[in-house]
Amino acid sequence: MDAVVDDMAHAGWGDPARRTGLPPHAAAWLAEHVGTGVPSTPVPLADVVARPSALPVDARDALQDAVGVAHVRVDHAARVRHAAGRSYLDLVRLRRGEADDAPDAVVLPGSAAEVAAVLAACVRTGTAVVPFGGGTSVVGGVAGLRGRHAAVVALDLRRMDRLVAVDPVSRTAVFEPGVRGPAAEEALAAHGLTLGHLPQSFEHATLGGYAATRSAGQASTGYGRFDDLVVGLVVQTPAGELRLGRGAASAAGPSLLGLLLGSEGAYGVVTEVTVRVRPLPEVRRHEGAFFRSWAEGVDALRALEQAGVAPDVARLSDPDETRVQLALSGAGRLTRAVLRARGATCLAVLGWDGTAASVGARRAAAREVLAQHGVQWAGTGVGARWEHGRFDGPYLRDDLLDAGVLVETLETSATWSRLHEVHGAVRAALAGALAGTPPVVMCHVSHLYPHGASLYFTVLARQSETDPVGQWQRAKAAATRALVATGATVTHHHAVGVDHRDAMPDEVGALGVEVLRAVKAVLDPAGVLNPGKLVAPAGEPVGQADSPA
Repeated sequence: MDAVVDDMAHAGWGDPARRTGLPPHAAAWLAEHVGTGVPSTPVPLADVVARPSALPVDARDALQDAVGVAHVRVDHAARVRHAAGRSYLDLVRLRRGEADDAPDAVVLPGSAAEVAAVLAACVRTGTAVVPFGGGTSVVGGVAGLRGRHAAVVALDLRRMDRLVAVDPVSRTAVFEPGVRGPAAEEALAAHGLTLGHLPQSFEHATLGGYAATRSAGQASTGYGRFDDLVVGLVVQTPAGELRLGRGAASAAGPSLLGLLLGSEGAYGVVTEVTVRVRPLPEVRRHEGAFFRSWAEGVDALRALEQAGVAPDVARLSDPDETRVQLALSGAGRLTRAVLRARGATCLAVLGWDGTAASVGARRAAAREVLAQHGVQWAGTGVGARWEHGRFDGPYLRDDLLDAGVLVETLETSATWSRLHEVHGAVRAALAGALAGTPPVVMCHVSHLYPHGASLYFTVLARQSETDPVGQWQRAKAAATRALVATGATVTHHHAVGVDHRDAMPDEVGALGVEVLRAVKAVLDPAGVLNPGKLVAPAGEPVGQADSPA
């Protein structure tokens, strides 16, 4: 099989060789505080069950004409590797050998013209098409749903992986959509530049995927969310090509660029993205700090942001997340005792990028504000450890799944005045829904805005032996109800996909959903693009998505 399709474990994250296993102290902590279910390992790739390919001969021929015979894949391995994203539920199903949503073929175009040809072929033959970047969606965004169509193909964009142009005067760069995070940074570094967008999926996610989902990175407080960084898009739709973004800013009506950002492949396929870039920083400094309480830490971050001196990375863990981080990191009893004696319960990681002079000045301004909020500095060692392990979470999740642990995340954003209410409501909802397997619910604040911030929750519980899928679905539904009831967003950066689709009326209103449907009807009148995602088709009852959930 082509190595280009082989770089993600078929039922896990990334390169399995990167996994280190749970250290003894972490396994002991889990057994005491969470409990573990039945240990398991993923079934071999060859034993994963996928429905037979239903791609009609005329569709196969048309796709081969569009991209070449070698770039239309119907083999078992390629189809399974494009069957799902990397949510907890995706991995539960894949680990036990279920790939119900495997596409009927995988198509790998090499240019915008080939993408347009694929879309035309799919419209002509009545074939659904799911755009596929790094396959890192955690909300069902890349599941191979057919909708009303007889077959579905995954449109894998990884062959389109070039840095097209750099404008050092304007500080912009043009990329094809299949460029992954590390490759983008390496290409820009050769020009003394950086994008600075570092989500936890950085190693595998693509720039096209960032744009399609309105991604946020770990340094987005300083660098901005990805939709803040995009200044232009080229998008292929079944109705034609859109070229969006010119000049520095425009008042020419509502922003079509903004409409396409976050459209999750339901309106078109991104084939080129122009982004703002910055000089490669001379200095990156991350350091740790502690606060006596969650409220004190939240107030400190709000003060930083509203004073205009927030660092690029601003992350505050609540007491439970802090406790778990210290336990799983192997921090000794003496360290924990010292922190208790100081009354330190919440860990923050703060980071600055830039020239030595700018980092020094910004850090000094931040320290002046934080001195008024009871900060206890913990030094750069804490920050360095966080930076070193910032992309390790998905690998740890695989180890936890092996141990029979439910481990999943959800995220939201809220205004500062409602942040504590949302935090408490979601924790209570998750604890109630998982009462039979009492969870540890952790949370951190990140991605600061003048009027609010995001909340990112992580849940650990003993995995149900009989119904692990339903166990999490009930918990996620309860958490979503709590988000809606408290006026929070149903997602901050994980996007909509299938998982949040039926909450869209709560987010944008019934009329807003109709507006989104109307746009799709113009750009994709045959409805071939990513069926079942973003908003339900007109006439489909809420909760009836074409999904195994």
